[in-house]
Amino acid sequence: MEQPVQPEMAEISSAAEHALAGTGTKRGLARLLPFLGPAFIASIAYVDPGNFATNIQGGAQFGYLLLWVVVASNLMAMLIQTLSAKLGIATGHNLAELCRMHYPKPVVWVMWVLMELVAMATDLAEFLGAALGFNLLLGMPLWIAGILTAIVTFLILMLQHRGFRPLEVIITAMLGVIAICYIVETILDRPDWGQVAYHAVVPGFAGAESVLLATGILGATVMPHVIFLHSSLTQGRIVVKDPVQRRRLFHFEIADVTIAMGVAGFVNAAMLIMAAATFHQAGLVHIASIEEAHRTLEPLLGSAARWIFAVSLLAAGLSSTTVGTMAGQVVMQGFLERHIPIWVRRLVTIGPSLAVIFIGLDPTRTLVISQVVLSFGLPFAVIPLVQFSRRRDLMGDLVNRRMTTAAAVAVAALIILLNIYLLIQTLWGG
Repeated sequence: MEQPVQPEMAEISSAAEHALAGTGTKRGLARLLPFLGPAFIASIAYVDPGNFATNIQGGAQFGYLLLWVVVASNLMAMLIQTLSAKLGIATGHNLAELCRMHYPKPVVWVMWVLMELVAMATDLAEFLGAALGFNLLLGMPLWIAGILTAIVTFLILMLQHRGFRPLEVIITAMLGVIAICYIVETILDRPDWGQVAYHAVVPGFAGAESVLLATGILGATVMPHVIFLHSSLTQGRIVVKDPVQRRRLFHFEIADVTIAMGVAGFVNAAMLIMAAATFHQAGLVHIASIEEAHRTLEPLLGSAARWIFAVSLLAAGLSSTTVGTMAGQVVMQGFLERHIPIWVRRLVTIGPSLAVIFIGLDPTRTLVISQVVLSFGLPFAVIPLVQFSRRRDLMGDLVNRRMTTAAAVAVAALIILLNIYLLIQTLWGG
């Protein structure tokens, strides 16, 4: 039986039609509003608890030194997410589907396994972060916080049955909560803006541990699973055939990416700045866990900072674990053409996270390592994305320009080289 069109879908389609045809009377943000959403869902993955772990450790241990990594990673993320959105608009397929259609079957199976491992590492970071948020905010044991996280995530995922707009609104609201929390944190910690400006643009490392954290920051910022997800969010959201309207739709999506990733970039930078201005400046360079950061904020900045930190962590964990589950669905359906109920996937991905909690592993160190795993999975998402988006037979008039392809190739090469260097340093370096 055909499903009725949700009211939100009909309203958005009508507003989008007028904007794409250039016949509407709305201007500015009102004109852009029907197209906002996909990048905001994707951007949540860029401010997940893995970012808290890597940014706090990086800021506490090395001060403002690695701020340039956050800035560069966010610029890379903007480029990659723009290509992903464009791929869905131009082809009507998501990245996983295109891999299945154009790669040999053994390659498809290997890529699916790799992306499932990446999805598990992602969910581990996000689920643990949300559980830590409940633990820090309400003082409940971590295992009870883990169960509560699972329940709340199920409730959020149920919004998908009401169309895409309610879920976009909830997740965007959570991104807003995180951003507001870090605006307050930045005001409270009074950073050295001269150092912030300098290290935001001047690259530098300080040994193998800084490279490990830089790779973790990169893995937590340019995330492979959300590259697959973003292309699926745009592939059928607003469908147009006219070349002029399709290019106009792409321009609206560029604005969506710019705004959403701009907010995510600010939050990431604010996390590292907070840790540098608060912990590193106080000589607390060995703040190695989110729990320590939470406890130490109160004597340094007051109780308000501690509560704000916990609220932002909780919002980040709940929203990002929801998005991670959505990405896992896209990966399986795209590579294998198989579908499992989303509640089954949620139950399966909960397993490793609860195991970490019950075994008693250090949550923050686990978060950092999970982000390094994500970084190693990035080439398997970025390389196919560049390959497909440069093909005119697939992309039509939205095919990449040469400079765009060159920039994307440079990003992929940098990711691969950084991971090779990290591997060498980890195995043989001193």
